[in-house]
Amino acid sequence: MSTAGTAMNSSTPMYIGWNPPDTTSEYYVYMHFAEIQKLKANESRSFNITLNDKLFYGPLVPSYLSTITIYSPAALTGGNFTFLLFKTENSTLPPILNAMEYFRVIDFLLLYMFIFRGITMLLTDCFNLASCQHDSLISCLKLAIRDLSSSGLTGEITSYISNLDMLQSLDLSNNSLTGSVPEFLTKLPNLKVLNLEKNKLNGSLPSMLIEKSTSGSLSLRVGENENLCAAISCKKKKNNVFIPIIAAVGGFAILFVASVVIFFSMRRKRKQVGTAVADSNIQMDSLENFESKKRQFTYSEVLTITNNFQTILGKGGFGLVYHGYVDDTQVAVKVKLLMRVHHRNLTGLVGYCNEGTNMALLYEYMANGNLESHLLGEDSNVTLLTWESRLRIAADAAQGLEYLHNGCKPPIIHRDVKTPNILLAENFQAKLADFGLSRMFSTDEGTHMSTAVAGTPGYLDPEYHITGWLNEKSDVYSFGVVLLQIITSRPVISRTAQVNSHVSQWVSSMLSNGDIKSIVDPKLRGDFEINSAWKAVELARDCMSEMSTGRPNMSEVVTRLKEV
Repeated sequence: MSTAGTAMNSSTPMYIGWNPPDTTSEYYVYMHFAEIQKLKANESRSFNITLNDKLFYGPLVPSYLSTITIYSPAALTGGNFTFLLFKTENSTLPPILNAMEYFRVIDFLLLYMFIFRGITMLLTDCFNLASCQHDSLISCLKLAIRDLSSSGLTGEITSYISNLDMLQSLDLSNNSLTGSVPEFLTKLPNLKVLNLEKNKLNGSLPSMLIEKSTSGSLSLRVGENENLCAAISCKKKKNNVFIPIIAAVGGFAILFVASVVIFFSMRRKRKQVGTAVADSNIQMDSLENFESKKRQFTYSEVLTITNNFQTILGKGGFGLVYHGYVDDTQVAVKVKLLMRVHHRNLTGLVGYCNEGTNMALLYEYMANGNLESHLLGEDSNVTLLTWESRLRIAADAAQGLEYLHNGCKPPIIHRDVKTPNILLAENFQAKLADFGLSRMFSTDEGTHMSTAVAGTPGYLDPEYHITGWLNEKSDVYSFGVVLLQIITSRPVISRTAQVNSHVSQWVSSMLSNGDIKSIVDPKLRGDFEINSAWKAVELARDCMSEMSTGRPNMSEVVTRLKEV
């Protein structure tokens, strides 16, 4: 844009003629203008543009060192295109043109066919676009098809999909598809993700798909197809139909006897202990009941409990956390926060002190510290978390967060979800902690509330950071970062001499090569299930969608983690 063409004679128009190589195609034209001369007080530049003797745009006055783009509002068709740029009567200078582009319209027959059949296609994330020929561009794209009613994977759609050699992701979920899974899906050379969930498919999966899934080269989802067998041993199972029936009957009998034993055992236990408190995964104490159920301590008692604040366990968002004892029970004592919530995946409040300016909270002691120390710690005494343990911890934390969003009235947004704030009990049950930045979220305020941006770099929702609009999806983004750390055991931001790299950037670079095995913590030495890892990574990336509207809510996250 720093250079421009102009007519040599200011009294003659500027002529641009173009003969397209294909007169049957449609074209769009873009013309770019910028004034690159500092005009004097008595100078002016103004002109009209015609196309094939009809006014195309005008009058146009280019801005100094700023681009103005004029384009055709509708596709141009036919043979020759002739543009003339005429200066207006009041203009002292001739027209100029800095740049011009033509674009040819490419028809995607496949896309039109799907639209006419009432199918919605989502075309996103084109990979290696520059290497694709224009007539096969569609095959570079991810393909998600909806609303196939009860038709099977046969006929017209099969012939089109089977020709998409560059197809990397195919989503046919939730379509009520019937019949068997066709063999042609095994012959798509670049397919990395195949989702056939929530259909009515039956029979056996092609063995090649199962092998690709097992090897990690394909992320395969086939859940909620009641009559579909996704194992190599399907045929063997059909021949031995009586064995599972006998096993099921035997298992039921054992379960029945065990239930009877447990029932009478529990009855005896109730008589000894007295009335038991009903325990549910989600329970909220009202403010009136809270103070009656939680013991209040004086400040002098807090000094005794903590031995004059001798042992520091850590530092939270709103102050130091101290180790202490209430009778023979270990507790963690924190300052300046009072929450009226209770859930098995939130750190339990033992008691509190509210004595003038002296305020403290006493939490249950979490013997295994925080999650970050197990993922990133170099201490040889730290227990290596197995793949199953990691998923259980993720599910625990998700359930605690889901309770804050949906089980509390009004809902609570944590605002500082991160691995240091996920604590592990002696049995490695995970509990969400540190509510120092939490906010009540009134539904009367709409879908979001404006607030000063707070949180931890690397975990902070970019949309919230830019707009200051806070909603529960901000916590979902932070949880997605946590989930990636659980999978990879990498710091949220890797700092080197040259660049700071976010864990999501590193994962994306590995995924571009389809390398799921290298993403999972190498300390596990491959001891994890490939399909489970794919699903976990996909969930984390969904949680970290750039726009909050594209993220799942925590109820969906909990459900998907249970599937993982």
